[in-house]
Amino acid sequence: MAGPVVVFEDQGHSNLHPLTYTRPACRLRCGIVTLWEKVAAAYPSTPMVLNTREHVAGVVAEEIKEVKVNTLAGDSALLINGRLVAPADLAKTIPLDGGDVAYVCEGQIVAARVSGGKCAEVAKLIAKGPLPDGWADGLKTETVELPLIQYPWDLVTHNPAQIGADFARLRLGGRVAGTVHESAVLDGKDNIHIAEGAEVHPGAILMAHEGPICIGPDATVMAGAVLEGPISVGRKSSIKILAKIYEGTSIGEFCKVGGEVEESIFQAYSNKQHDGFIGHAFFGEWVNLGADTNNSDLKNNYGNVRVKINGREIDSGSMFVGTTMGDHSKSGINTMFNTGTVVGVGCNCYGAGFPPKYMPSFLWGGAEGFVEHQLDKFLGTAEKVMGRRKRQMTAAYRTMLQKVFELTAAERKGVIG
Repeated sequence: MAGPVVVFEDQGHSNLHPLTYTRPACRLRCGIVTLWEKVAAAYPSTPMVLNTREHVAGVVAEEIKEVKVNTLAGDSALLINGRLVAPADLAKTIPLDGGDVAYVCEGQIVAARVSGGKCAEVAKLIAKGPLPDGWADGLKTETVELPLIQYPWDLVTHNPAQIGADFARLRLGGRVAGTVHESAVLDGKDNIHIAEGAEVHPGAILMAHEGPICIGPDATVMAGAVLEGPISVGRKSSIKILAKIYEGTSIGEFCKVGGEVEESIFQAYSNKQHDGFIGHAFFGEWVNLGADTNNSDLKNNYGNVRVKINGREIDSGSMFVGTTMGDHSKSGINTMFNTGTVVGVGCNCYGAGFPPKYMPSFLWGGAEGFVEHQLDKFLGTAEKVMGRRKRQMTAAYRTMLQKVFELTAAERKGVIG
């Protein structure tokens, strides 16, 4: 097959809000890398196309310059659902070459090969954004055991195993290129990777006997911090002094994380510098958690946690679900988040008591009520925050945030008062 691999977005992206308001589903982190990177690794040297919503497309094109966005040319293509947590051997289950077929798991399209007229039909749909329901109608189907991410907590559930899978695929074991102080402890050195430029300071303890630990380029593990694998710490991120980072935690690039963290994901550019417990949570980019911010991830009756997604309460099927927080949201000092709390994009949470378990985007307040986070003031703050990390707010990025403000206006009105 001469055509490209298209990582497509379907209508399931909305169940991953607020994380997907500002990125395609495939750009979410799970393990050491993102879902997108896992698919790209499975089909090396193959041209890639990324399909997403119009208001996100411009930012994606800036961030991944080597791929085409929402543009499919040619008479054949392999399409992969962006919500797939791709295994290393994906190309064996879903090969590039072969006849037209849709690969299905639990009633959802995981992937499809298309050619000729069907490819031309799909190309027109891709130009408009996420593929609609029924786009693969008419194709022969084949069942595969490759489940898709449905909700944000699925990423957290998959994360420990995905750290291990990425670690093995990238062959990182036992490679220590950074600087490790003589008093630091590397327990299970063959299961530890410390990249070039990374530093492990005095008294830090890295315990990799239960799972691998990956410390990325120019990252820092400060004095006395304790890390229990599987853990991934991204490029130029910092683990603060005396931090306790437990298994199943992925920290993306340019983050600063301290206190106590368990089985959580920080997408990138986010800070939790101070004491406080975070568990089974997912934080987007440019998030800042104030000192002693805590979240509950377990109900006192040990029942399944229910989470509000798209106006519906969903039974997560799990006893352990923490906070999901969208990009550019913040919490004030001593903020408490209840089990399964969802905080949208651009929120500022503060005050006594638990804020509501669902906070629409661009709100300012907490348990005592909310006002709308004025867009011009929000954009001004966001630009300053990004500038501190030497990131420019481009016109495409600003337009994306403005569009998210518009998309979330209706649900905001229901809670402002």
